[in-house]
Amino acid sequence: MRRYLISFDDGSMVIPEADLPAVGEAARAVVRDAKTAGVWIFGGGLLTQQASIVATDGSVSDGPYPETKAVLGGFSILEVPTREEALAWAARLAAACRCAQEVREIMYDPES
Repeated sequence: MRRYLISFDDGSMVIPEADLPAVGEAARAVVRDAKTAGVWIFGGGLLTQQASIVATDGSVSDGPYPETKAVLGGFSILEVPTREEALAWAARLAAACRCAQEVREIMYDPES
């Protein structure tokens, strides 16, 4: 089985306030289906775009602040047998969330 990162750009999810409950329920329905199908690993939306950087010496600093409009808004990690199946799940998420989804295969690690 292969793992895929399915993600969306924070700026691409432009939804009228009144539609947010329906979009949230539609997205959760796809997640429930993925869990039932046994392909769901993990996912979620990012609360803020500000990051904390932890250096190799353990020191922590705030930033960086994104200088682009294309920043990660949320993601799902699924484990499926083929890229085509990952693309099919991404299509369902795109329809539910009303925004395009990016699909990337995660490099295999035998210990993860």
